[in-house]
Amino acid sequence: MTTPSVSLLGLGRMGEPIARRLLRDLDSLTVWNRTAAKADRLVAEGARLAATPADAAAPITLTVLTDLDDVEALLDGPDGLLVGWARAAISSPILVVHGTVSPLALRGLHARLADVGVSVIDAPLSGGVAGAESGALSVMVGGDTEAIERAQHILERVGRTVVIAGGPGAGEIVKACNQVVVAATLTALSEAIVLAEGYGVDRAALLTVLNGGLAASEVLAQKRERWLADDYEGGGSAANQLKDLRFVATLAAHAHLTLPVADAIREAFEETVQHERGSLDHSAVLLTVSERAAAQTDGARRLTL
Repeated sequence: MTTPSVSLLGLGRMGEPIARRLLRDLDSLTVWNRTAAKADRLVAEGARLAATPADAAAPITLTVLTDLDDVEALLDGPDGLLVGWARAAISSPILVVHGTVSPLALRGLHARLADVGVSVIDAPLSGGVAGAESGALSVMVGGDTEAIERAQHILERVGRTVVIAGGPGAGEIVKACNQVVVAATLTALSEAIVLAEGYGVDRAALLTVLNGGLAASEVLAQKRERWLADDYEGGGSAANQLKDLRFVATLAAHAHLTLPVADAIREAFEETVQHERGSLDHSAVLLTVSERAAAQTDGARRLTL
């Protein structure tokens, strides 16, 4: 078997279904994960398992990792990607960063790796695990035009909607904007639930009405069952949502912008994480909003219509 020309590092909740779809489309794929056993099912389906990041170095190398520190940890050292690309005599490799990371730090990585002939494309994703499984992800792309053109056919297999936002870091900036809208929608829906239940209105009835009108959204469609069941295990974590909102704050400060809504929702997620709910799905911000409301009423009786 020839070495696949595409590899994917990071087989978490998003990475594994993306890898499975790529393997299905490309017929070959190298995968690597810190815990190798997570690759067992993909290997059984035909993926090649790399023993080290160096062994996973491919002309187009995708990373689906939480933060940029995780990506940078794979680059250097005798088992790192840089050694792997050199050992395999791969000229002008492309490193695709699918995680949601700091746009400013991403630009720094782009500049550093450009000096050694590696092109970095930032390509954060939106659509969650459901989108990764169905192929309905949106991919927000930033980088040099030539590198994006070379990787376009792979990016189009990762997601259904692929938008080139601009130069290095532009994809991450668009994702930061996306995260403001997602977090604000989650928080607004949480406040709507608390308000309705404060007057004895059934939660299911409320969400059904909202989902049938102008307030409908993909956020509501994906999180409705969680709110109805009060089940917040798994999913996109509140801690990751807070991480992204902190990137928003940094970007705003860097551009001397004031974003009061983003500031308010960041505070709500700060509180959610402080209350040891960081590992829960980000829809668990409802618990924080509900506690805030209860504290404000100081035990006042529920009103009924």
